[in-house]
Amino acid sequence: MPKTASESTSPSELPSYASSPESGSGEQPKGRLDVLLEQKPRRHVISVLVKNVPGLLAQVANLFAARGYNIESLTVAETEDDRYSRMTIAVRGEEVIIESLKKGLSKFVNVIKVLDFTGTDHVERDLALVKINTPHGSRQEIFQLVEVFEGTVVDIGLKDVMVELIGPEKKIDAFLNIMKPFGIKEMARTGRVALARGPKMEGATDQYA
Repeated sequence: MPKTASESTSPSELPSYASSPESGSGEQPKGRLDVLLEQKPRRHVISVLVKNVPGLLAQVANLFAARGYNIESLTVAETEDDRYSRMTIAVRGEEVIIESLKKGLSKFVNVIKVLDFTGTDHVERDLALVKINTPHGSRQEIFQLVEVFEGTVVDIGLKDVMVELIGPEKKIDAFLNIMKPFGIKEMARTGRVALARGPKMEGATDQYA
């Protein structure tokens, strides 16, 4: 008995175009944008070398705000050449958004160089001033913990001490967690500052002009 059209070809014998993405069956191949969008948000530390001009800091802050991203920390100060400043921006976000932000920064006329330290060998530091309660009999223990974390006692009051601590973010966070049971009265942190090892942000002064 002859086979009908529907029986004459098994699924495994179907021509290749029948199961191709264009036919509506099967998975569509993922493009670079799709892959980036699926990535989880990561913390990025971005260094931006800029000219010392009024209003640039506000432009940078507005760029992040326009994309709905909160800056975790932002530090800015003059470099070895007082005509230029270096901004260090810590922000958490998806790769595709961070790439967009870096491109946006690069388009500012007074921005000279943008470098994302994520995946780059660099040195990163934070400074914290912490005012800690000193309950009765606990002062010596606090001093010992400060010494372990290589901090410095910069002021002593009748009921509290002020400690200066410099180091990576995780080190300062660990110190704060240990101090919480004593009671943290006040705290101020500078935010991250960072420099890449090697010549990543170096260059002749005349190329900045």
